[in-house]
This record gives sequence, C-alpha cells and structure tokens, in this order.
Amino acid sequence: MSTITAIADAVVARLSAGTFSMPFTAVRRYQPVFDLEDLATLRVSVVPRSLAIVGASRQTSQFDAQIDIGVQKRLSQAPGSPASDEAEIDALLALVEEIADWLRFARLPTTPEAVWVGVAQEPVVAGEHLEQHRQFTSILTVTYRVLR
Repeated sequence: MSTITAIADAVVARLSAGTFSMPFTAVRRYQPVFDLEDLATLRVSVVPRSLAIVGASRQTSQFDAQIDIGVQKRLSQAPGSPASDEAEIDALLALVEEIADWLRFARLPTTPEAVWVGVAQEPVVAGEHLEQHRQFTSILTVTYRVLR
C-alpha cells in the first residue's frame, strides 16, 4: 500500500474512534461527489491530496502527506430562514473544529510512524456551494510526516 493511502486509511480509523457532536461515518474516497439528496446526511470524506518527498539525510527521505477531510451537508431549513441557516452553519463549523482538534498532535493507530505536522481549513465555508445548492462544504487539509 502506498504511504499516502495508508495515512488516509489511518485518518479514517482515527476519526471512527472519536466521539463528536454530530454522528458521521468517515470514508476514504478519491472523488467525494454526491447528489444533493445524498447530502441530507452529513458526509465526511477523507481524500489523499498530495505527497512531497525530500531528502532528510543521506539514506532517509521525508514524506509529507496532505490529506483532505471534506465535511458536507445540505442545509435542512427551507430558503429564506437566515437565522436558522446561521445556527446550522455554526454547528457544522464547530464539528469541523472538533475534527481538527481530534487529529491535532495525535498519532494515527495504524501508521504510528506518521507524525502530525499541521492542519489548514480552506475553504472555511464554500460560499458558492451555499449560494447555489444550500450545501455546507468545509475542507480540512491535514499534513503528516513519515521518515524512511
């Protein structure tokens, strides 16, 4: 198995071991594309994003793997209810932060050699998804490092 795939699977396992404010099942995917009807249920997709390999010593390489975690859900209220939209978006953003906190500094259960390096959230909320589809989308990019 490739390094980045092993790390993505380990992120899924770590997320599956957590308890969050909203229940979800994390799934590794290469293309997290859903019909709007499918997004009535909260979707958390773990996607291998990039792998950079540089020399760390004469015999060791540093593998930096970036994993995207997409959190997607269609807003439940009918359009025209901005206060309830804001509350639902706030709750989903809190969940994204919980996920980031759960992964921060944690060793992954099936790849303990992978060390957490950092996390970024971009977009915090995809505005075009909200405007066009009433769909919340936020992406965390988590970086792990492996020396070998």
